[in-house]
Amino acid sequence: MTLRTRVGLAGGAVVLVALAIASVVVYSSVRPNLHRQLDDSLMKAVESSPTVAAQLKQKVEASGQPKLADTPVDLGSTLVQFIPAPVRPGPNRAFIDVTKRDANVAVGQEPAYFQDVTHDGVAYRVYTALMPGSRSGGGALVRAARPLDDATGLLTGLAALLAALTVVGGLVAALAARLAARRVLRPVRVLTDAVEHVTATKDLRARVDLTGRDEIGRLGRSFAAMMTALDASVHAQRRLVADASHELRTPLTSLTTNLELLAEDDGLRDPEAPALVRAAIGQAGELRSLVNDLIDLARYGEGTARAEDTRLDLVADRVVAKAAGRAAAPRFESALSPCLVHVDPDAIERAVANLVDNAVKWSPPGGQVLVVVADGELTITDEGPGIPPADVPFVFDRFYRSAQARSMPGSGLGLAIVRRVVETYGGEVAAEPLARGVRMRLRLPVARD
Repeated sequence: MTLRTRVGLAGGAVVLVALAIASVVVYSSVRPNLHRQLDDSLMKAVESSPTVAAQLKQKVEASGQPKLADTPVDLGSTLVQFIPAPVRPGPNRAFIDVTKRDANVAVGQEPAYFQDVTHDGVAYRVYTALMPGSRSGGGALVRAARPLDDATGLLTGLAALLAALTVVGGLVAALAARLAARRVLRPVRVLTDAVEHVTATKDLRARVDLTGRDEIGRLGRSFAAMMTALDASVHAQRRLVADASHELRTPLTSLTTNLELLAEDDGLRDPEAPALVRAAIGQAGELRSLVNDLIDLARYGEGTARAEDTRLDLVADRVVAKAAGRAAAPRFESALSPCLVHVDPDAIERAVANLVDNAVKWSPPGGQVLVVVADGELTITDEGPGIPPADVPFVFDRFYRSAQARSMPGSGLGLAIVRRVVETYGGEVAAEPLARGVRMRLRLPVARD
């Protein structure tokens, strides 16, 4: 069953239930009103009974034909029966029997009353009262009766009408809801077609044109943004695999070649064996460094969950202290102001260390590296050859190495790791060429105490 059909059925069911409740309320309200109107008409007939009795007496006298006093008089839909005094319980020739209660009403011992009786197969509503104008000590009775079918027929017709309206209203509402759902759910159908297309073709370039401001429009825009991000992620993954395979292939080929040379006849007795071993160790170290960088690049992605308040100035101080202790290290100058950021301490230390290592690698002998921390920003300035303007937009890309850096050791992932770490925590990085050297800038949101 389609969603459109389910929406139509749900809409019809809601309207059907609402109409059913309304019909029950209307029927429940009309039913007592009809009975009350029936009782009022009987009471009015009793009130006008003296006039009817006088007219009846004139007609009898004018016709000269005797008429039984207790014979009911048919006044349209109402029967009026006069029971002359004295009223005694017993059978009645023309209508229902006279009861002891009737006799008590005639003498004023009981009030007038209503009753439902059946006479000759017809159900009646009967009102029995002392005839107006009669003496309360023993007057005549008057009965007013109307068939209950008058009210029952109206109620039956009303019930049938309400039932028909309820059913027809529910069906019409279901049809209208289904037709409306076709238009309302059109964006969902468009989105479904796009998802099925992506599933069938694996084409992540599919786009959904939904411009509405409602939830469906928001869903469409979110889906389009997700597809764009997913497409970019897949392309980035493919590029990473291609770049990583290329970068891994070179040291792996050299390592394999050296090991093959060592495995030849002379083997370790060859005078070149120590050099080959040293080269193999160096190439294995390059592989290890490259693999570690790849692992760190993946680990410091957007899925990084750990974060805590960290003093950026203290992290920078530790990194500078380690770098300054190395052989042939440049001179370090530091200006570190207290700065609190909310990050993963290990990740940010790795990022700062990569920036410092980059500055050390490019610093000339006797050069100086200036490290400054203030207001959530860390800058590292070296006195190296700088960065060509054409390379500035790409220095933080994975595996990117400028022409002058390709002869130097490195995987091309250090600055990419820096950007990944910083952007994970809402920061940004930049490279600023100087007249002499380059300034690497790292900025993070400051965590306020």
